[in-house]
Amino acid sequence: MGGLIDGAASDPDLLVGFENGDDAAVYRLNEHVALVLTVDFFAPIVDDPFTYGAIAAANAMSDVYAVGGRPITALNIAAFPRTLPSDIPAEILRGGASKVAEAGALIVGGHTVDDTEPKYGLSVVGVIEPGHQVQNSTAKPGDVLVLTKPLGTGVITTALKNGKKLGEALDTAINSMLRLNRHAAEAMVTASVNAATDITGFGIIGHLMTMMKVSNTTAHIRRSALPILPGVIELLNDGIAPGGTHRNIESCADSVTWHESLTEIDKLLMCDPQTSGGLLISIPEDRADLLITDLNSRGVTGTIVGEITGSDGKAVQVNP
Repeated sequence: MGGLIDGAASDPDLLVGFENGDDAAVYRLNEHVALVLTVDFFAPIVDDPFTYGAIAAANAMSDVYAVGGRPITALNIAAFPRTLPSDIPAEILRGGASKVAEAGALIVGGHTVDDTEPKYGLSVVGVIEPGHQVQNSTAKPGDVLVLTKPLGTGVITTALKNGKKLGEALDTAINSMLRLNRHAAEAMVTASVNAATDITGFGIIGHLMTMMKVSNTTAHIRRSALPILPGVIELLNDGIAPGGTHRNIESCADSVTWHESLTEIDKLLMCDPQTSGGLLISIPEDRADLLITDLNSRGVTGTIVGEITGSDGKAVQVNP
């Protein structure tokens, strides 16, 4: 990886690469236009093929929104067993196409391979004005952290795989995953925020840890402030958690300080891998209310979940 990073860094038009773990690459074409480039795909997390395709597409496009960009085109990336009835892949692709159309972008092709387990996602191209991209490495002391979606999709989808009857809890989680981060990104750009990331596979703690490390700051996040999907805590208490949650907890052990009153359930919640999660936005405190008001006007709930200080040697301090 080091050789790839060194080579990419030599091109002055590569405005954002992968050296800081940003959500998408940004490559300048001219003084007015830069491309935003990302890719994501995964195996089914819900039973309905159309819904799975739509969630996968929303998740893939989220990285473009996380840097403040606008998706314009997407390529399907798919792996399907040859034995799968043809109507199922068709519904997955139709679901993906519907979500891309909702974003105002176009499906312009793709590639499919034979695999024993279905997988689907997108390679997405977006656009942004050079210099206006939002990065994860520019959070500043005095900022507050605003989260735009509730946590717990990993727990809910794992419970579904385990045959749990979820009812309204599943419907709420699906609606959250289907919701594009488009309006959140528009409000974020209007507010001239300092930094942002989207919450996906590393959980809120993992993504926040990366943001703080590359910004040389420390986040003080409040467990009690976090929005949570209904039913998630009960499922965690029943022993339902994705395998990736435990890996996430292990990976942040040296960089996160947990308040002594916090429980194992709290850690599992905050390290829960999310699918199509919300944006986590770092913005000066004096502009946070304006951002939240704008988010609300666009139908997005913004919640202040913590603050940022200068680095104290740890990336994240988790408080009750």
